[in-house]
Amino acid sequence: MKEEMRKSQAEMLNKRIKRRSFLKAAGTIGGAAIVGSGGIAIKDAIKSPSEVLASEPVKYEVFRSTCSMECLHCNLTAFIKDGKIVKVEASKDFNVTGCLRGMSRTQWVNNESRIKMPMLRTGKKGSGEFKEISWNEALDLIEENIRKTIKEIGNKGILLESASGNMDSIANSMAGALFTHLGGATRPAGSLCCSAVTAAMNPIVGFRYVDTRDTIRDSQYIICWGNNPAVTMQAYFKEYEEAMKNGARLIVIDPRFSETAARADEWIPIMPGTDTALALGMLNIIINEDLIDRSFLMNHTGAVYLVDQNGKLVRENQEDPDSYVVYDMKQKMLVRHNKKNIAPALSVDEVSIPNGYRTVYDLIKEEAKEWTVEATAKETDVPKETILRLAREYAKNKPSMIIQNMSGAQRTEFGTYVSASQFYLAILTGNIGKPGAGVCDAGGVTQFVNINPPVPSAEVTEEVANIPVAKLGESIVNGDPTEIGFWYIMTTSPMTQVPNTNMVRKALEKVPFVVVADSLMTSTALYADLILPVTTVFEYTSLMAGTRSHYIQLKEKAVEPPGEAKPDYWILTEIAKRFGVGELFDKPIEEHIKACLEGTGVTLEQLKQGPVKPVSTPYVPFKDGQFKTSTGKAHLFVEDWADMDHSPIVKYYCSKESIKNKSNKLLEKYPIMAIQYKMPRSIHSSFSTLEWLNEVHQSEPEVLIHPKDAQKRNINDGDKVVVFNDRGEHHAKAIVTTHIKEHIIGLQNGWWEQQGGSSSYVTNDTVEALGTGTSINNTLVDVRKEG
Repeated sequence: MKEEMRKSQAEMLNKRIKRRSFLKAAGTIGGAAIVGSGGIAIKDAIKSPSEVLASEPVKYEVFRSTCSMECLHCNLTAFIKDGKIVKVEASKDFNVTGCLRGMSRTQWVNNESRIKMPMLRTGKKGSGEFKEISWNEALDLIEENIRKTIKEIGNKGILLESASGNMDSIANSMAGALFTHLGGATRPAGSLCCSAVTAAMNPIVGFRYVDTRDTIRDSQYIICWGNNPAVTMQAYFKEYEEAMKNGARLIVIDPRFSETAARADEWIPIMPGTDTALALGMLNIIINEDLIDRSFLMNHTGAVYLVDQNGKLVRENQEDPDSYVVYDMKQKMLVRHNKKNIAPALSVDEVSIPNGYRTVYDLIKEEAKEWTVEATAKETDVPKETILRLAREYAKNKPSMIIQNMSGAQRTEFGTYVSASQFYLAILTGNIGKPGAGVCDAGGVTQFVNINPPVPSAEVTEEVANIPVAKLGESIVNGDPTEIGFWYIMTTSPMTQVPNTNMVRKALEKVPFVVVADSLMTSTALYADLILPVTTVFEYTSLMAGTRSHYIQLKEKAVEPPGEAKPDYWILTEIAKRFGVGELFDKPIEEHIKACLEGTGVTLEQLKQGPVKPVSTPYVPFKDGQFKTSTGKAHLFVEDWADMDHSPIVKYYCSKESIKNKSNKLLEKYPIMAIQYKMPRSIHSSFSTLEWLNEVHQSEPEVLIHPKDAQKRNINDGDKVVVFNDRGEHHAKAIVTTHIKEHIIGLQNGWWEQQGGSSSYVTNDTVEALGTGTSINNTLVDVRKEG
């Protein structure tokens, strides 16, 4: 027994030393730091990397770049000694401070497991058996298989898949352009995370990718709805803290008690997929208690547009889509909506409107009416008194803000209505277009200036039907709508992210030639026929000017990549040369960067001095009610939705895979609903295998389960469990906790095959109804003890 105790103490001491070493290397310890899920406080006078470097006599070269996957693109500084990165830290003059993931770039760049040469599969797909080949051999194989696919299937038989693993302004844009110059290619339709937001924002406010982060601290009331900005907007969480210091209330609506909920004034657990019902219930209260902003609705929105008895918008001229008609209460007649000096009627309750016409506002009011406090509480599991208080506080404590950035509530079967309902709340109460108000989405420099593609696309004559991303695996396996002969995968890993992983695996096994361009042996790379070694941050020069940071940033090359690793744009250029279009691509990277910046007013010379924000003042989206639609008004009646046989007004539909849908016989087999959530240890599946992050956070998947659900299944905290349904199984460690709503379990996003497998093995692959996105948070499962 004593020997076992000594061994246990030695292991604990070793773990503490390793963590301490990591924190010193990462530079995260100032006076005190809190790390890991256990909340270990470490107090020490350990110097930061810059202090350590300043105290040493050796000179270091310094370069700047940015984390380039789907995060906040924090600026990073690398210190180079003898041609090798020895430290990475957050750039001192940037507006936010990077996290442990950014600092662990040192470990990524220097990773011994880096892919250094093109590798050709020699064993069965998934076996990890490859041999190194030359770049010429690899490019020959790519050319041969593209030409073969075009000859046998057509361009529709080529599948290009790229996503958010690298969001810089060159790689994905250039890939899309290349394949148009080859005659076209099939692409995944929609996105894994935010298609629902696009389908809501574009028709309602006229523009996607705008955020309110510049004025979060000005808000008096903040609702984090289905999201967790303490993790997904961690660099900007200081703004939330400032708002709370200034007296703001922070409310979290989420089935899980998240890191943000732990810092909030109130956590409101909700049944996944019922968020639209809650929003409509709030609207019903706001309308009944006359908490709407009547002037804003009349002057800046389409709430006053007239609708005929057939449910169609009334127009003055059917040839003019913007000629909407309103009823002018001054002249007692129908007029065009933008005629000057009119007083449009908001509702038939105010005045008798001829022809049986009603206003868009009347339709919203009618839709919300059925969502009484009792009905809303029953559907959402949110108490009646909470619903009443939430609606009143949001409408009265102006300015109020809703945070929907990266919301899991959108990743449901009717996620477009979820996103749209939040805009309804903001617009009807006038909580938009003002500092401290609005709806916070993802947003970057593209809301200020236009960033050009580095290479223009070509016109494609062959019609290609794209594949909904949620059905990627199933569509390829079934050859619907086309057989795929060549699959090029870059800046993404479908084996960890795309729903229904078993179908994705079968798809990878079926496609005759799969190319994966990556820096590490990812879960997807295991199933490739050919792996191409690519560079990572600080190994190549590029431009970051996207939809996540307000700054345009230069990505500087600091070190030589390992072996024969190349930038994505070098690979794409070499492919272009083999198909006779190389002259468009084969240019110095500085020329491509200048092409992207043309017309922005920002120059490459400026970027060499540091990141540049194209606007100097705090940015307020849709300031003073000026929207980006063709009329300049917010449109609350969306005809595109009606064209897809859905309500043009926000409506609640119960999802098929919901425990609220009692007609679904699947409930008898799988009585628990699973949601996915993001972790501070990774961005999707990026960083997931780096040792430092595994040490500080966790190195194996966990599943959150409520004590009552665990007790029914004889599951104890720490048990190995299997989450399962007809799609597959996910293996994890049980965390029995009241931090998850009863009848719901929380699955973590981003685990690799080599770490036990992705939670996407069980996730729903239903296509979101209006935005062609995913419905992963409408997933029915059950859970049992391992073995």
